[in-house]
Amino acid sequence: MDLHGRSLISLKDFTPEEIRYFLDIARKVKNERQNKIRKQRFLGMTIALLFEKRSTRTRCSFETAFGEEGGHPVFLSSSDIQLGVKETVEDTARVLGRMFDCIEFRGFKTRHVELLAEYSGIPVINGLSDDFHPTQVLADLMTMEEQFGSLKGRKLAFVGDGRNNMANSLMIGCAKMGVDVAIVAPDELHPEAALVKMAEGFATEAGSSVLITSDVDAGVKGADVIYTDVWASMGEESKLAERIKLLKPYQVNPSLMAKTGKKSIFMHCLPAVRNNEVVPEIIDGPSSVVWDEAENRKHTIKAVMLALLGVENN
Repeated sequence: MDLHGRSLISLKDFTPEEIRYFLDIARKVKNERQNKIRKQRFLGMTIALLFEKRSTRTRCSFETAFGEEGGHPVFLSSSDIQLGVKETVEDTARVLGRMFDCIEFRGFKTRHVELLAEYSGIPVINGLSDDFHPTQVLADLMTMEEQFGSLKGRKLAFVGDGRNNMANSLMIGCAKMGVDVAIVAPDELHPEAALVKMAEGFATEAGSSVLITSDVDAGVKGADVIYTDVWASMGEESKLAERIKLLKPYQVNPSLMAKTGKKSIFMHCLPAVRNNEVVPEIIDGPSSVVWDEAENRKHTIKAVMLALLGVENN
């Protein structure tokens, strides 16, 4: 499969077969790392890592994955360059496109990722925007597959802020890959109707389902995966107090996990705020696979870069 030159802004732009291709490459590179097989597929290449938001897993994944393959990652924070300040995003894209082989962007506006992809002429990867977090969902799908052996027919329930980038991206990724997905959130925090309709279309094609509900019992019943995220995303810290009050009934604790009616796993994109969206005995307990999930960020990100730069078979 040839994905050379493409950009990853959202998984909505990729077919289930293309997503499967990313996951297959990720499994291969994870096996290489476990067996201490070192290749240099990015030798002589450079990637610009643009960060408006703080990061642990995204930055470490991109830097180590690109560097250990012989490439040179260049980290650029919002205080290092003129992105959208004294210089338009389009002009920054034109400059970076002449100096780098690839760009990663982690920030606020999805439109900035789109402009970078449109004007740079090189692959651009969305490391997180206000609307989407595609590289995280690839890691989530990989982790689920490792746990259950397959994806199709499983059910994931996302509990919490149902209109954040993780809820959006899980809804799309799961629907495309045949995973039933439930967004369990207060009515005030349901995802946008247009995005739900899009995900429902993907689900119909894949034979899966999309459920949007404020009813915790109905939403998590039969779920193989309980997934949550922070109650106030970066840039929304001022809303935390009201979110705590609104989302307390959606906290992932032993009582909520028991409502699935089966032995379910717990997932979180991290960082986690213990005793807000999840209690310590769950995230640190036997049902938690968050550390496998975090590690798989590196393998899926490496897979995306290998595919988009056209060197996955080297």
